[in-house]
Amino acid sequence: MKSSPTHLPGMARCAVPVRVQLAERMLADKRLTVNIAPLNAARTAHRAIPTKRVNGAAVTAVILLLGLLTGCASASRAEKSCSRRFDFSKDTFAYANGLVWEYRYDQNGKWTTRRREPRPSYAQHCFVVSRSACQFFENATFDPGLPKADASTYRGLVRKLVSTNLRHPLPPAHKIVFPGYADLRSFSKEHEALLKAECGGAWQCYFQRGNWRVVFPFSRHQQEHMAQTLQDELQQNAIAVVHLVRFPQLSINHAVLMFEAKANPKEIQFLTYDPNEPDKPTVVTFDRATRTFSLPTNAYFQGGRVDVYPIYDRLMY
Repeated sequence: MKSSPTHLPGMARCAVPVRVQLAERMLADKRLTVNIAPLNAARTAHRAIPTKRVNGAAVTAVILLLGLLTGCASASRAEKSCSRRFDFSKDTFAYANGLVWEYRYDQNGKWTTRRREPRPSYAQHCFVVSRSACQFFENATFDPGLPKADASTYRGLVRKLVSTNLRHPLPPAHKIVFPGYADLRSFSKEHEALLKAECGGAWQCYFQRGNWRVVFPFSRHQQEHMAQTLQDELQQNAIAVVHLVRFPQLSINHAVLMFEAKANPKEIQFLTYDPNEPDKPTVVTFDRATRTFSLPTNAYFQGGRVDVYPIYDRLMY
């Protein structure tokens, strides 16, 4: 009676000759074709099973690709600079991105949440608001000396603006002119509804092209490099939309706009426009000793570590 071939992978080293004979018999009968390691390889291996050589070049390529994707692979904005500094009182929206949830510490000191009633009419647009503020700063100019236009004209201008690519800011001669207003703050006070309708929907927060990055670890070395990169960019009058996140707990999943960096031997303080809190800048701090970013306690976050990476102006983000 012929032996069953189903036990081939589990045979012990001492059974190598039997394994080879059985394989030869099956090949002669043309009932099965098997790829078997050479006999001398089987005798020296830990297990007498078919083996395949790993392509070292392929493994190296995969490792390098992951390193590039999870690091700062795409071109930095450090080479770009703006002719003026970001002014929080002028270059931000007059309205806030609302919160669907209320966050607070209970009597036992536990951070709790509950749905906000009534639900805000404009919420979950932090990515849209941060990106739009950046687009206004880089690709638009306001001219209060020109007469004000009608709503239809402004709607067309806003649509044109939000279609611009932050990886390629418009040159001064091609910036989009908004007539009749001195800055974004004053324009958004009078055209809040129009801006909320035209800058983009909440769905864009969920499908932002850089969201894939959150599932990969953020090393302390990578965050240290990120802090230095952001500092270098902001010191040249540039601004940066960044994603603040903790994964997998998602205690925070938020977009803000950094516009100034103040450094000392212990830390770097990043002055930040938070769409949820438009009345004053917030501060994201990078601690040099722990190589960690942190955000203070506020109306939606209990405070502590956040991981940071830039979005919208990089190829992969």
